[in-house]
Amino acid sequence: MLDSKSEAYAMAGVDITAGYESVKRIMPHIDSTRRQGTLGGFGGFGGLFEPHLSEMKRPIAVSGTDGVGTKLKIAFLMDKHDTIGIDCVAMCVNDIVCSGAEPVFFLDYIAIGKNIPERVESIVAGVAYGCRDAGCALIGGETAEHPGIMPDNEYDIAGFSVGFVDYDQIIDGSEITPGDVLIGLASSGLHSNGFSLVRKVFADNLHDLGAYVPDLGCALGEELLRPTRIYVKPLLRLIKKFGKGIKGICHITGGGHFENIPRMLPKGVRARVEASMFPKAPIFDMISQKGAISTHDMYNTFNMGIGFVIAVSESQADSITSFFHEQGETPSYIGYCVKNDKGVDIVW
Repeated sequence: MLDSKSEAYAMAGVDITAGYESVKRIMPHIDSTRRQGTLGGFGGFGGLFEPHLSEMKRPIAVSGTDGVGTKLKIAFLMDKHDTIGIDCVAMCVNDIVCSGAEPVFFLDYIAIGKNIPERVESIVAGVAYGCRDAGCALIGGETAEHPGIMPDNEYDIAGFSVGFVDYDQIIDGSEITPGDVLIGLASSGLHSNGFSLVRKVFADNLHDLGAYVPDLGCALGEELLRPTRIYVKPLLRLIKKFGKGIKGICHITGGGHFENIPRMLPKGVRARVEASMFPKAPIFDMISQKGAISTHDMYNTFNMGIGFVIAVSESQADSITSFFHEQGETPSYIGYCVKNDKGVDIVW
């Protein structure tokens, strides 16, 4: 019966044996993410995790879910799939840490046109790398084969993560006041936002993504696939040292600076960002010039070189900047807060 069912399902476009092979290949990557609290093995109906929260008086769960968007198209064109999983983890855990929470576990979902075990392993290897970088366990996931709906060589990936923070230590931006300083942490490049626009701008170059671009110092495809930075560990170390001295944390994701910085601001406080205060990778100038995109639209779409913005009191700004330098980070003073309607002004 099993062979008959496998043959029938294969006729419908689903290869059960490829599914078994994929699971076998990804298990070592999953095991590499185990941390305190991980229970049981992988492959049950639900992922098990036992949180150790004895040091928290009132533990609060913080969750986040996201995908990678159309950056996937670059991976398809390059036939390179080992960094997309890192992006997926980053987009989830970077959101969670904005509340001051430590991500503890992660689950992924891969919808794929055809289950090619080597490709699935490459994707999950990236997920596992991202989980290790964030310090969270990969405790479950799903790979769903979608013949007839997705092309054989395409897939989509999404993730979900949960973290915990003590109620009294939640960072929500409510303590931000006029005069507070904004410190930015450098991005690794485009991260995982704005790729529909990126693909339109570089439409004439997508057939030759492997070509070296002198202004970038690498191939265009390599730059576009550069994985999103995961900021969890340096930010958790910062929070541990300075506690409530960290008033607000903002992940510069979809919507760029204009949409994301106001998300951490309380009513009556406005951010002023001085764009000349931080360096921008050449890829941003290239996109702006080649696509004739206004500076406003660039800052409303991309991170422009800053992946995270942290709001702190002026009295602690130098100490926090020094701390980041000691951790090997690249912080920049990028602006300050003023009394006005909630929002952000960017001076370039």
